[in-house]
Amino acid sequence: MFMDLTAPLDTRAFSVPPFAEACLEHADDTWTEAFDHPFVHALAEGTLATDTFTFYQMQDARYLEAFADAASLLSTRCPDPDDKLWFIDAARLALVVEGELHEGYGERLGYGPEDIRRLKLTPNNRAYQNHMIERAQRGSLVEGVAAITPCPWLYVELGQRMEREMGDIPTDHPYAEWLAMYRDPEFNEYMDNLLARLQRFADAADTSARRRAKTAFTTSVRYEWMFWDQAWTQQEWPV
Repeated sequence: MFMDLTAPLDTRAFSVPPFAEACLEHADDTWTEAFDHPFVHALAEGTLATDTFTFYQMQDARYLEAFADAASLLSTRCPDPDDKLWFIDAARLALVVEGELHEGYGERLGYGPEDIRRLKLTPNNRAYQNHMIERAQRGSLVEGVAAITPCPWLYVELGQRMEREMGDIPTDHPYAEWLAMYRDPEFNEYMDNLLARLQRFADAADTSARRRAKTAFTTSVRYEWMFWDQAWTQQEWPV
């Protein structure tokens, strides 16, 4: 079964303000490629090898720690208390809510928190983490937010594309919980909040910062493709 996960959605279930649209235009074909990796198709179709999914899940658990770090750093740079709290909650969501998904699969697949702590990061995973945290620390606020935006956006949109292509999740799908999480309508509110803040911070920034933010966004989209690939190939350090 082949699913066309690259066809654009007719409508999105969350608002996409002008600067977010500009980031998508800057990413261009890279955005589409992130939906078309063999890992994604195998995951959607339920044919992904268990050891490949396990490799992905364990690396993703460590990635989410860095995402939470980046969101926490961004909270310290927000002058508005509501924004501070939102990014603190975003960090908590990455560690707690998505962490519950990892915990469930860990019990089933045979890994636990200590295995995650001992895990050696792949080159692609480490590079992606460094990119997010570096932009959160050294970039402008809009650059830091742009760097973390592709991860949730791609996953939520991927969940919606899969729902359009496959309908109800088969009861015997080996990755049903993963598919169900990123279809959850609550993520639409999350995206509304994130993209509204990205727009507000872009409006407050100068032209140069907005240009760098679009570059940071596109770089993260590239790393999203590379994250699928590091799991698909079970990437190791060459030396």
